[in-house]
Amino acid sequence: MTPAPKPVPARLAGKVVLITGAASGIGAAIARRCMSEGGKVACVDQNAEAAATLAVELGPDALSVQCDVRDIDAVRQAVDVTRERFGRLDGLVHNAAAPSTDGTVTDLDPDKWRLEIDVSLTGAFLVSKFVVPLIADGGGGSIVLIGSQFARVAVGKAVAYCAAKAGLVHLAKAMAVDHAGQGIRVNSLSPGAVATARLLQRWPDLDAADAGLGPAHLLGRIAQPDEIAAAAAFLLSADASFVTGTDLLVDGGYAAR
Repeated sequence: MTPAPKPVPARLAGKVVLITGAASGIGAAIARRCMSEGGKVACVDQNAEAAATLAVELGPDALSVQCDVRDIDAVRQAVDVTRERFGRLDGLVHNAAAPSTDGTVTDLDPDKWRLEIDVSLTGAFLVSKFVVPLIADGGGGSIVLIGSQFARVAVGKAVAYCAAKAGLVHLAKAMAVDHAGQGIRVNSLSPGAVATARLLQRWPDLDAADAGLGPAHLLGRIAQPDEIAAAAAFLLSADASFVTGTDLLVDGGYAAR
């Protein structure tokens, strides 16, 4: 007999979480997981149509907001809209990321470098600037910045991606130091390769991506988005009440070698 699925705990009941890059992939999986655990979510994404579609799927406790996280005014408005809709904010997941471009420091187009840094790292700074006071006003909460195993273990011809993700990991640590007194925990979550459309930039399909990338992970496969979402929900929840300033590797053992 097939075992019955394990019930999902309601660890986020009544909690409001703003998720950037929420319209697809890891971000969408995190939004669904937060909702399944009783939370309310603001699905923030540059792709307004996809974010709205997800919010409709999730129901009345989900909000969609179009936002380019590089634009400080758009970020401020996204946080304001979330506050107006839900009255509070308890968590942030910064998952927004730019399409990665291959390159070494000698051949990478500077505009591609800036795009990667601006979306991943500066975007996290800007969103946090407006989110931290709101979370603090509500008595505290949790911030999760989505990093990568490549924040710890470099890969060739990916200087912008590696630098941006490494910056995110240390930004989380610095924010954890600054805001612990406000009851705000800040951590990074660093996945290995994940079966999302992002991999289709380099592989013909997800099966090919798994075959090509899986062996580099000790578990012999790439992750599913729901596995990353489960880890994010843990960091957002009270189950992680004594976890701050850390980088949670969810990489199937990639960085252990």
